[in-house]
Amino acid sequence: MRMGSSDSSGRKPDARQPPEYLVVGRILRPHGLRGLMVFQPFSDLVQNLVPSNTVYIGSERIPVIIRDFQPHKARFLLSVEGCEDCNTAERWRGEVVHIRFEEAGPLTADVYYHWQIIDLQVVTSEGESLGKVVQILETGANDVYVVRDQNGAEVLLPAIEEVILEVDLELSRMVVKLLPGMRADSPR
Repeated sequence: MRMGSSDSSGRKPDARQPPEYLVVGRILRPHGLRGLMVFQPFSDLVQNLVPSNTVYIGSERIPVIIRDFQPHKARFLLSVEGCEDCNTAERWRGEVVHIRFEEAGPLTADVYYHWQIIDLQVVTSEGESLGKVVQILETGANDVYVVRDQNGAEVLLPAIEEVILEVDLELSRMVVKLLPGMRADSPR
């Protein structure tokens, strides 16, 4: 169960209202003297970073055109028009890179954006209501969905195939299988 990245506007979009921008990754630092930047992707949306495409950098979402984008060790090197030297690249250090939602293209099966998962009703395969997804924790190995019921009780669900059985965006519902130890009141 892989995830696309969510938007960074601070607003809370729901499963029927996509955000205008999606976060692709972050510029870590300049690389060399000719304006190249080391880029850390956050999701599979990195496939949209190809020469001549426009990306939007920083909280102000400044539009720039990609000149070159290539793998470099475990990350990527990004070159954009108007960034010709390391001093110019330095101003982008730490900035988030966005693309427009409509330019992202369709996701593959079983891949969802965070904004599609937040607020889904969660039920077990036996029909027991667990509450709603209120938060997504990014752990590195897999995401973890924080599910909270109306009494404030929480269940942490790893976003793995053994636990997440079905995601139905039209019904705003997720069907899950609880593994031993997932609830505070269950035996480990």
